[in-house]
Amino acid sequence: MTDQLPTPFQNTDFRLDVPDGDDRMRRICNRCNFVDYVNPKIVTGAVVIKDRKILICRRAIEPRKGFWTLPAGFMEEGESVEEGARREAREEAMAEIEIDGLLGVYSVPRISQVQIMFRAKLLSDIAPGPESEEVKLVSWADIPWSEMAFPTAVWALTHYAETRHLKAFPPFGNPPGTDKVTREVIRL
Repeated sequence: MTDQLPTPFQNTDFRLDVPDGDDRMRRICNRCNFVDYVNPKIVTGAVVIKDRKILICRRAIEPRKGFWTLPAGFMEEGESVEEGARREAREEAMAEIEIDGLLGVYSVPRISQVQIMFRAKLLSDIAPGPESEEVKLVSWADIPWSEMAFPTAVWALTHYAETRHLKAFPPFGNPPGTDKVTREVIRL
């Protein structure tokens, strides 16, 4: 019978209104006027390298099941972005990694995500975790570009290639001209 329970947006304890001093509709508690802010999700991950090869994972889950990506995923409460990137590498590729530095921060407004990607070194063997069908280390020439799941993974790989010989560099953001990709719904 849970399908008959009110959704958070239908809950009679809350109303949709624009709070004083704000510029957008928010959920506000009818009893105490608490504003229930809904904020973007943070994704964290890494371009993981061992012997000049890059760790990629074939997704076993939606979205984009069967496509390749980098080890990355949503942060959990109570962890840093670095801890999240290390956890995601363990979950997706059974990999232990050492974070080398911040590579890029990418914004994807259409799905309310901020994606934070690091450069990292692989310290262990790899094997598919529960969210991966397959994991492997590939050379740059063997990256399956047409089978990559997300544009942000392609950006991170490209930005890694631009900085692989540098110790320090400013982090990257969304490449110029990608607003259509990050703001509009893409039909696959």
